[in-house]
Amino acid sequence: MNLDHIRNISIIAHIDHGKSTLADRLLQMTETVTAREMKEQLLDSMDLEREKGVTIKASAVRMIYRRGDQEYEINLIDTPGHVDFSYEVHRALQACEGAILVVDASQGIQAQTMAHLFAALEQDLTIVPVINKIDLPAAMPDDVAQEIENLLGTPAEDIPHISAKAGINVEAVLAQVVDQVSPPQGDVNAPLQALVFDCHYDPYKGVIAYVRVVNGTINGTPALKAMVSGKTMEPIEIGVLTPAMFATPRLHAGEVGYIATGLKSVQDLDVGDTITLAAEPSAERLPGYQPMKPMVFAGLYPSNPDDYVDLRDALEKLQLNDAALAYEPETSQALGFGFRLGFLGLFHMEIIQERLEREYDLDVIFTAPSVEYRVVKTDGSVITIDSPAELPEPTLIEQVEEPWCDLSIFTPSEYIGTVMDLITKRRGELRNQNWLDAKRVDISCTIPLSEIVVDFYNDLKARTRGYASMDYTLDGYRASDMVKLDILVNQQPVDALSVIVHRDDAFYKGQRLVSKMKEIIPRQMFEVPIQAAVGNKIISRANVKAMRKDVLSKCYGGDVSRKRKLLEKQKAGKKRMKMVGSVEIPQEAFMSVLRLEDD
Repeated sequence: MNLDHIRNISIIAHIDHGKSTLADRLLQMTETVTAREMKEQLLDSMDLEREKGVTIKASAVRMIYRRGDQEYEINLIDTPGHVDFSYEVHRALQACEGAILVVDASQGIQAQTMAHLFAALEQDLTIVPVINKIDLPAAMPDDVAQEIENLLGTPAEDIPHISAKAGINVEAVLAQVVDQVSPPQGDVNAPLQALVFDCHYDPYKGVIAYVRVVNGTINGTPALKAMVSGKTMEPIEIGVLTPAMFATPRLHAGEVGYIATGLKSVQDLDVGDTITLAAEPSAERLPGYQPMKPMVFAGLYPSNPDDYVDLRDALEKLQLNDAALAYEPETSQALGFGFRLGFLGLFHMEIIQERLEREYDLDVIFTAPSVEYRVVKTDGSVITIDSPAELPEPTLIEQVEEPWCDLSIFTPSEYIGTVMDLITKRRGELRNQNWLDAKRVDISCTIPLSEIVVDFYNDLKARTRGYASMDYTLDGYRASDMVKLDILVNQQPVDALSVIVHRDDAFYKGQRLVSKMKEIIPRQMFEVPIQAAVGNKIISRANVKAMRKDVLSKCYGGDVSRKRKLLEKQKAGKKRMKMVGSVEIPQEAFMSVLRLEDD
C-alpha cells in the first residue's frame, strides 16, 4: 500500500481507562474480525490478562479503514496501563508516528496518563486525545476536555467524546487518526532495516519477531541477518497480524508485521535488534532500545531441585517475550540452586510467577523482594547489592545507601489526610501539593523505593476507595541506617528468609515475622526456637512446642520412679534428635515475608 495511506498508532492511557475496549470497537468498525470471532478484550490473549482485567503485553493488529473511496492501513498497538509494564509502552511507541491518548470522563487525567503522555512526546509522536466513558453517570466530559486543553493545547471542542463500551462516536477517533497522524517516512528501495519491537517463542516456527519495517522491503522468505547478534536466519514465513498471524508475500517500509525466523535458540535474537537482508545488508543498524533497569529483585527456586534445568529453559523463553525481565544464577543454603530475578515492580513479579506456573507447569518458591542498595565499605570501595545475603559484615560497612524515588499521587481532596499519613508512615517526605481543580490534588513527595514496592499501591487504593493513582521515578541514592534482619530456625540462619530493613523497623518486623513463622512451621518431635536477629543481637524469639508422645500409656501403676525413667528416656531421645535433626520449613514460610503488611 502507498505510504501516504498507512498510519502507525498506539493506544495509551492510565490503567482501566478503556484502551482495550476502544481497540475492540475499532476492530469491529473496520471489520478486521467477524462478529462470530469477536469477544471482549480481544487483544488481551493471555488468560492472566483476562482474569486480572489488565493488559500485560502490548498487542499489534492491522486494520483497513475505508473512508469514501479511500482505503487506509492502520497498524494499531494496544499497550498496558500499569506502571510495572511501562517498558512495553516505550517499545510500542518507538514503532509508531502517533498515539491515541484515552482519558476517562469520570476520573480525568491520572498519574499514568501523564507518564505515558510524556513518553509519547519524547518520541515526538502526534497525540490524538479522546475522552472515553461519557455514558457513565459521573462523567464530566466538558471539564475533562478543558483539562486536556490546558495540558496539550488541543481545543476542547476538537476532542472526540466517545463511549467505547457502547460504541458511541468511535468513528471520529479513526477520522482524527487519519487526518492528524503523519504517514510513516521510509524508502522502500533502500537496504532493509526492520526494528524488532517484540518476540515470542513458537515450538514449530522458532523465534517469532514482531517488526516495524523502517526502510526497504522483504519479498518472500530471503536469508536475513540480525545486526546485533550477527545471526543469519532462513525465515519460514512473513506476514501481518489481523490479530492472528496471516502470511503475506511481502512487507515494505512503513508496515508492521512478523517474521517467523526459524531460530531455535532464544539467545539468537533480542528485542531492539535490527533485521536486514543477508545478501544486501544495511550499513548501519537502528538505535534500538535502552535496556530497562530492574527496580525489585527476588530469588527464585524450584520446589523440586530436579526442575532446575526446566526452570532455566522457561526463564530463557520468558525473557524473549518480556525484555524487562533480568536473571542470573544464585545458590541458597536453604533452597539450593536457583536464580536471582530483577523486575520492574511487585505486580511484574506476580505475573512472572503465574506465567511460570501456568505456561511451563513449574512449582516455584520466591524469596522476599529487595531493592538495589549501595554499600560504602570502610576501605573506601563501593559495591552494589540486591540480595541480603550479599551484605558485608557490619564491621566492614561505612554506610548503606538506599534508592529514593519521586512519587506523584493524584487523589480526591477528601483523602488528603489519609494519603499524607500513609506517606509519613513509610518514611516519605512531602514536597508540594498542586490543586488540579476544586476536588482533585496532585501530591508530590520523595520516598524510599523499598517502602513502595511491596504493597504501597494496595494500601493507597484501600485508603482512597480506589480513586487515587500514583506514578514514581527513581531519584537517586541516600545514606540510611539499614540493617540485615536474619531469621534463625533451630539456631540455624535461613538465608532465604533474610531481609534488609531500616533499623527503626527491625524490632517490629522481626517480631511479626517470628510470630508468623511460629504459625506456619509444623510441630516437630522436639521444641524448635525461631529467632529474629540483627547481627549477634537476638531481638525476638518464639518457640514451636514439641509434640509429646504418650510414653506412659502402657505404664499401669507401679512406682513413680518408673514413670520418671521413661520420661527422662524420651527427653534424651528428643535432645539427640534436636542435635542431628533438621526442621522442615514449608513453602508458605518464604511467602510470609511478602505478606507481612497484609495483617
